Amino acid sequence: MTQVSPEVSTEVSTEAQVPQRFGAIAIVGRPNVGKSTLLNALVGQKISITSDKAQTTRHRLLGVRTEGAVQFAFVDTPGFQLRHTRALNRALNRTVRGALADVDVVLWVVEAGTWGSEDELVGQLLPKGRPVILVANKLDRIRGREKLLPWLAERGKDPRLTEIVPLSARRHADAQRLLHILARHLPEGPWGFDADALTDRGERFLAAEILREKLFRLTGDELPYSSTVVIDSFQLDGRLRRVAASIVVERDSHKAMVIGGGGALVRRLSTEARQDMERLFDAPVFLEVWVKTRSGWADDQAAVRAYGYEE
Repeated sequence: MTQVSPEVSTEVSTEAQVPQRFGAIAIVGRPNVGKSTLLNALVGQKISITSDKAQTTRHRLLGVRTEGAVQFAFVDTPGFQLRHTRALNRALNRTVRGALADVDVVLWVVEAGTWGSEDELVGQLLPKGRPVILVANKLDRIRGREKLLPWLAERGKDPRLTEIVPLSARRHADAQRLLHILARHLPEGPWGFDADALTDRGERFLAAEILREKLFRLTGDELPYSSTVVIDSFQLDGRLRRVAASIVVERDSHKAMVIGGGGALVRRLSTEARQDMERLFDAPVFLEVWVKTRSGWADDQAAVRAYGYEE
Protein backbone atom coordinates (compact mmCIF):
# COMPACT_ATOMS: atom_id res chain seq x y z
CA MET A 1 0.00 0.00 0.00
CA THR A 2 1.40 3.36 -1.04
CA GLN A 3 1.94 5.79 1.81
CA VAL A 4 -0.24 8.91 1.71
CA SER A 5 1.47 11.90 3.23
CA PRO A 6 -0.67 13.66 5.86
CA GLU A 7 -1.56 17.29 5.39
CA VAL A 8 0.73 18.75 7.99
CA SER A 9 3.26 21.51 7.53
CA THR A 10 6.84 20.42 8.24
CA GLU A 11 9.62 22.93 7.64
CA VAL A 12 12.86 21.73 6.10
CA SER A 13 15.58 22.16 8.70
CA THR A 14 17.98 24.97 7.90
CA GLU A 15 20.45 23.80 10.52
CA ALA A 16 23.72 22.29 9.40
CA GLN A 17 23.34 18.61 8.66
CA VAL A 18 25.90 15.95 7.87
CA PRO A 19 26.23 14.55 5.33
CA GLN A 20 25.15 16.71 2.42
CA ARG A 21 22.43 15.47 0.09
CA PHE A 22 21.90 16.30 -3.57
CA GLY A 23 19.58 14.94 -6.23
CA ALA A 24 17.72 15.62 -9.45
CA ILE A 25 13.91 15.54 -9.32
CA ALA A 26 11.85 15.39 -12.52
CA ILE A 27 8.43 17.07 -12.47
CA VAL A 28 6.17 15.32 -14.98
CA GLY A 29 2.47 15.16 -15.77
CA ARG A 30 -0.11 15.84 -18.45
CA PRO A 31 -0.67 19.44 -19.60
CA ASN A 32 -2.20 21.97 -17.22
CA VAL A 33 -1.82 20.11 -13.92
CA GLY A 34 0.32 22.88 -12.37
CA LYS A 35 3.86 21.61 -12.91
CA SER A 36 5.40 25.04 -13.47
CA THR A 37 3.50 26.55 -10.54
CA LEU A 38 4.84 23.73 -8.38
CA LEU A 39 8.41 24.30 -9.61
CA ASN A 40 8.23 28.00 -8.75
CA ALA A 41 6.89 27.19 -5.30
CA LEU A 42 9.60 24.64 -4.61
CA VAL A 43 12.40 26.91 -5.81
CA GLY A 44 10.95 29.86 -3.91
CA GLN A 45 11.04 32.24 -6.88
CA LYS A 46 9.31 32.44 -10.24
CA ILE A 47 11.62 30.99 -12.89
CA SER A 48 9.08 29.04 -14.96
CA ILE A 49 6.27 30.77 -16.82
CA THR A 50 2.65 29.87 -16.19
CA SER A 51 -0.66 30.39 -17.97
CA ASP A 52 -3.94 28.57 -18.56
CA LYS A 53 -2.94 27.78 -22.16
CA ALA A 54 -1.90 24.20 -22.81
CA GLN A 55 1.82 23.68 -23.43
CA THR A 56 3.02 26.88 -21.83
CA THR A 57 6.15 24.96 -20.79
CA ARG A 58 8.17 23.79 -23.81
CA HIS A 59 11.71 23.42 -22.53
CA ARG A 60 13.39 21.39 -19.87
CA LEU A 61 14.00 23.95 -17.13
CA LEU A 62 16.16 23.35 -14.08
CA GLY A 63 15.33 25.03 -10.79
CA VAL A 64 17.63 24.79 -7.76
CA ARG A 65 16.72 25.07 -4.08
CA THR A 66 19.19 24.75 -1.21
CA GLU A 67 17.90 24.17 2.32
CA GLY A 68 20.43 23.47 5.05
CA ALA A 69 22.68 20.67 3.78
CA VAL A 70 20.16 19.51 1.17
CA GLN A 71 20.21 20.76 -2.42
CA PHE A 72 17.31 19.96 -4.77
CA ALA A 73 17.64 20.19 -8.56
CA PHE A 74 14.12 20.27 -10.02
CA VAL A 75 13.60 19.54 -13.71
CA ASP A 76 10.36 21.01 -15.08
CA THR A 77 9.08 19.41 -18.28
CA PRO A 78 6.38 20.04 -20.89
CA GLY A 79 3.08 18.22 -20.52
CA PHE A 80 3.22 14.94 -22.44
CA GLN A 81 1.52 15.20 -25.84
CA LEU A 82 -1.08 12.68 -27.00
CA ARG A 83 -0.92 14.00 -30.55
CA HIS A 84 2.45 13.35 -32.15
CA THR A 85 1.81 14.58 -35.69
CA ARG A 86 3.51 17.97 -35.38
CA ALA A 87 7.26 18.29 -35.17
CA LEU A 88 6.86 20.58 -32.15
CA ASN A 89 4.82 17.98 -30.25
CA ARG A 90 7.35 15.26 -30.98
CA ALA A 91 10.15 17.53 -29.73
CA LEU A 92 8.25 18.22 -26.51
CA ASN A 93 7.75 14.51 -25.87
CA ARG A 94 11.44 13.83 -26.41
CA THR A 95 12.13 16.50 -23.78
CA VAL A 96 9.92 14.67 -21.28
CA ARG A 97 11.59 11.32 -21.96
CA GLY A 98 15.04 12.87 -21.73
CA ALA A 99 14.27 14.43 -18.35
CA LEU A 100 13.36 11.03 -16.93
CA ALA A 101 16.53 9.32 -18.11
CA ASP A 102 18.81 10.39 -15.28
CA VAL A 103 16.98 11.56 -12.16
CA ASP A 104 16.90 10.41 -8.56
CA VAL A 105 13.21 11.05 -7.84
CA VAL A 106 10.10 11.66 -9.95
CA LEU A 107 7.26 13.99 -8.97
CA TRP A 108 4.26 12.79 -10.96
CA VAL A 109 1.78 15.68 -10.85
CA VAL A 110 -1.95 15.08 -11.31
CA GLU A 111 -5.10 16.96 -10.36
CA ALA A 112 -6.46 15.77 -7.03
CA GLY A 113 -9.63 13.75 -7.51
CA THR A 114 -9.25 13.21 -11.26
CA TRP A 115 -7.63 10.47 -13.33
CA GLY A 116 -7.69 9.81 -17.04
CA SER A 117 -5.96 8.23 -20.00
CA GLU A 118 -3.52 11.15 -20.29
CA ASP A 119 -2.38 10.61 -16.70
CA GLU A 120 -1.89 6.92 -17.35
CA LEU A 121 0.11 7.65 -20.50
CA VAL A 122 2.54 9.67 -18.40
CA GLY A 123 2.67 6.78 -15.94
CA GLN A 124 3.93 4.49 -18.69
CA LEU A 125 7.04 6.68 -18.99
CA LEU A 126 8.07 6.37 -15.34
CA PRO A 127 11.59 5.03 -14.87
CA LYS A 128 11.98 1.82 -12.89
CA GLY A 129 13.95 1.63 -9.69
CA ARG A 130 13.46 5.27 -8.66
CA PRO A 131 11.10 6.73 -6.04
CA VAL A 132 7.91 8.13 -7.59
CA ILE A 133 5.88 10.59 -5.55
CA LEU A 134 2.37 11.25 -6.81
CA VAL A 135 1.57 14.92 -6.21
CA ALA A 136 -2.21 15.36 -6.04
CA ASN A 137 -2.25 19.06 -6.88
CA LYS A 138 -5.01 21.70 -6.81
CA LEU A 139 -6.28 20.43 -3.48
CA ASP A 140 -7.72 23.90 -2.86
CA ARG A 141 -10.33 23.21 -5.54
CA ILE A 142 -11.75 20.20 -3.70
CA ARG A 143 -14.92 20.99 -1.74
CA GLY A 144 -15.35 18.46 1.03
CA ARG A 145 -12.02 16.72 1.50
CA GLU A 146 -13.74 13.49 2.57
CA LYS A 147 -14.73 13.07 -1.10
CA LEU A 148 -11.06 12.62 -1.93
CA LEU A 149 -10.56 9.58 0.34
CA PRO A 150 -11.82 6.92 -2.13
CA TRP A 151 -9.66 8.44 -4.86
CA LEU A 152 -6.60 8.36 -2.61
CA ALA A 153 -7.34 4.77 -1.65
CA GLU A 154 -7.52 3.76 -5.30
CA ARG A 155 -4.29 5.57 -6.17
CA GLY A 156 -2.62 3.96 -3.17
CA LYS A 157 -2.95 0.55 -4.83
CA ASP A 158 -0.55 1.58 -7.60
CA PRO A 159 2.73 -0.32 -7.06
CA ARG A 160 4.67 2.29 -9.01
CA LEU A 161 4.15 4.90 -6.31
CA THR A 162 6.39 5.41 -3.31
CA GLU A 163 4.23 8.08 -1.72
CA ILE A 164 1.18 10.25 -2.38
CA VAL A 165 1.21 13.91 -1.37
CA PRO A 166 -2.05 15.88 -1.64
CA LEU A 167 -1.34 19.62 -1.80
CA SER A 168 -1.93 22.98 -3.41
CA ALA A 169 1.16 24.28 -5.22
CA ARG A 170 0.01 27.81 -4.37
CA ARG A 171 0.40 27.26 -0.61
CA HIS A 172 3.84 27.94 0.85
CA ALA A 173 3.31 25.46 3.67
CA ASP A 174 2.52 22.68 1.19
CA ALA A 175 5.68 23.37 -0.80
CA GLN A 176 7.74 23.22 2.39
CA ARG A 177 6.10 19.94 3.36
CA LEU A 178 6.96 18.45 -0.04
CA LEU A 179 10.58 19.59 0.29
CA HIS A 180 10.81 17.82 3.63
CA ILE A 181 9.43 14.62 2.09
CA LEU A 182 11.76 14.82 -0.91
CA ALA A 183 14.85 15.32 1.24
CA ARG A 184 14.45 11.80 2.62
CA HIS A 185 14.70 10.33 -0.87
CA LEU A 186 17.79 12.18 -2.10
CA PRO A 187 21.14 10.40 -2.06
CA GLU A 188 24.07 11.56 0.02
CA GLY A 189 26.69 13.48 -1.92
CA PRO A 190 28.13 16.91 -2.71
CA TRP A 191 25.95 19.64 -4.17
CA GLY A 192 25.87 20.16 -7.91
CA PHE A 193 25.45 23.94 -7.80
CA ASP A 194 26.43 26.99 -5.76
CA ALA A 195 24.34 27.57 -2.66
CA ASP A 196 22.65 30.66 -4.15
CA ALA A 197 21.90 29.13 -7.59
CA LEU A 198 18.31 29.30 -8.86
CA THR A 199 18.51 27.89 -12.39
CA ASP A 200 20.95 26.75 -15.03
CA ARG A 201 19.35 29.01 -17.64
CA GLY A 202 20.80 32.36 -18.67
CA GLU A 203 19.08 35.73 -18.90
CA ARG A 204 18.58 35.43 -22.67
CA PHE A 205 16.47 32.29 -22.24
CA LEU A 206 14.54 33.76 -19.31
CA ALA A 207 13.78 36.92 -21.32
CA ALA A 208 12.22 34.83 -24.09
CA GLU A 209 10.15 32.86 -21.59
CA ILE A 210 8.85 36.01 -19.89
CA LEU A 211 7.74 37.48 -23.22
CA ARG A 212 6.09 34.19 -24.24
CA GLU A 213 4.18 34.12 -20.96
CA LYS A 214 2.80 37.60 -21.61
CA LEU A 215 1.87 36.56 -25.15
CA PHE A 216 -0.15 33.59 -23.91
CA ARG A 217 -1.72 35.38 -20.98
CA LEU A 218 -2.90 38.38 -22.99
CA THR A 219 -4.17 36.47 -26.05
CA GLY A 220 -5.92 33.66 -24.16
CA ASP A 221 -7.22 30.73 -26.21
CA GLU A 222 -7.55 32.79 -29.38
CA LEU A 223 -3.88 32.42 -30.33
CA PRO A 224 -2.67 28.88 -31.22
CA TYR A 225 -0.07 27.44 -28.87
CA SER A 226 2.35 27.03 -31.81
CA SER A 227 3.29 30.70 -31.53
CA THR A 228 6.77 31.23 -30.11
CA VAL A 229 9.36 33.85 -29.16
CA VAL A 230 12.91 34.25 -30.46
CA ILE A 231 15.51 36.57 -28.92
CA ASP A 232 17.28 38.22 -31.85
CA SER A 233 19.86 39.99 -29.69
CA PHE A 234 20.65 40.39 -25.99
CA GLN A 235 23.34 42.95 -25.12
CA LEU A 236 24.69 44.39 -21.89
CA ASP A 237 25.29 48.13 -21.80
CA GLY A 238 26.57 48.67 -18.27
CA ARG A 239 23.64 47.51 -16.12
CA LEU A 240 21.18 48.05 -18.97
CA ARG A 241 19.94 44.99 -20.85
CA ARG A 242 19.12 45.74 -24.51
CA VAL A 243 16.79 43.02 -25.79
CA ALA A 244 15.43 42.61 -29.32
CA ALA A 245 12.82 39.86 -29.70
CA SER A 246 10.50 38.44 -32.36
CA ILE A 247 7.14 36.85 -31.78
CA VAL A 248 6.71 34.17 -34.47
CA VAL A 249 3.23 33.09 -35.55
CA GLU A 250 1.99 30.83 -38.32
CA ARG A 251 -0.59 33.07 -40.03
CA ASP A 252 -0.99 36.73 -40.88
CA SER A 253 -4.34 36.70 -39.03
CA HIS A 254 -2.45 35.66 -35.89
CA LYS A 255 0.04 38.47 -36.48
CA ALA A 256 -2.76 41.01 -36.61
CA MET A 257 -4.20 39.56 -33.40
CA VAL A 258 -0.90 39.92 -31.54
CA ILE A 259 -0.31 43.45 -32.78
CA GLY A 260 -3.84 44.53 -31.86
CA GLY A 261 -5.70 47.65 -32.93
CA GLY A 262 -3.19 50.44 -33.46
CA GLY A 263 -0.47 48.23 -31.96
CA ALA A 264 -2.11 48.35 -28.52
CA LEU A 265 -1.69 44.67 -27.61
CA VAL A 266 1.94 44.30 -28.62
CA ARG A 267 2.75 47.50 -26.70
CA ARG A 268 1.03 46.18 -23.60
CA LEU A 269 2.70 42.76 -23.64
CA SER A 270 6.07 44.42 -24.34
CA THR A 271 5.63 46.75 -21.37
CA GLU A 272 4.57 43.99 -18.98
CA ALA A 273 7.39 41.72 -20.18
CA ARG A 274 9.96 44.48 -19.71
CA GLN A 275 8.74 45.14 -16.18
CA ASP A 276 9.00 41.44 -15.28
CA MET A 277 12.50 41.24 -16.77
CA GLU A 278 13.61 44.22 -14.72
CA ARG A 279 12.31 42.60 -11.54
CA LEU A 280 14.01 39.29 -12.31
CA PHE A 281 17.33 40.76 -13.49
CA ASP A 282 17.28 43.60 -10.94
CA ALA A 283 18.42 45.93 -13.71
CA PRO A 284 16.91 48.26 -16.34
CA VAL A 285 15.79 46.69 -19.63
CA PHE A 286 15.25 48.22 -23.07
CA LEU A 287 12.97 45.86 -25.00
CA GLU A 288 12.04 45.95 -28.69
CA VAL A 289 9.48 43.46 -30.03
CA TRP A 290 8.54 42.56 -33.59
CA VAL A 291 5.82 40.18 -34.79
CA LYS A 292 6.66 37.89 -37.72
CA THR A 293 4.82 35.23 -39.71
CA ARG A 294 6.43 31.90 -40.57
CA SER A 295 3.86 29.55 -42.02
CA GLY A 296 3.96 25.96 -40.78
CA TRP A 297 7.03 26.31 -38.59
CA ALA A 298 5.66 23.92 -35.95
CA ASP A 299 5.51 21.16 -38.61
CA ASP A 300 9.04 21.85 -39.82
CA GLN A 301 11.66 19.80 -37.96
CA ALA A 302 14.46 22.18 -38.94
CA ALA A 303 12.51 25.22 -37.75
CA VAL A 304 11.61 23.54 -34.47
CA ARG A 305 15.30 22.82 -33.90
CA ALA A 306 16.34 26.33 -34.96
CA TYR A 307 13.93 27.85 -32.44
CA GLY A 308 15.64 26.02 -29.61
CA TYR A 309 13.39 23.05 -28.88
CA GLU A 310 15.40 20.08 -27.70
CA GLU A 311 15.68 16.81 -29.55
